[in-house]
Amino acid sequence: MGGRIGTQQRKTRYKYIKHYKERGKIPLSQYFQDLKDGDKVNLIINSSIDKGRFYPRFHGLTGTVTGRRGFCYQVTVNDGDKQKLLYVHPIHLKKQ
Repeated sequence: MGGRIGTQQRKTRYKYIKHYKERGKIPLSQYFQDLKDGDKVNLIINSSIDKGRFYPRFHGLTGTVTGRRGFCYQVTVNDGDKQKLLYVHPIHLKKQ
């Protein structure tokens, strides 16, 4: 049985590319946004920041904020028939 080849970033070359108008500095309001429990958020990875990034499978999904852990938020996501808990930095979250 072979070992796993590659890292978490494999096969994401085109998945994380930003639009040319979104490149450049990151707005501080997005970096320090304040979310409350029960808020619906879109999980979209900001490729320029590694901190608080989640597994690429959940990129583009919608979840619910259920709490906070340090700088990151606890987000519950439905994955098929299961609920999964992710810890995500606010830079990768967009409020609906």
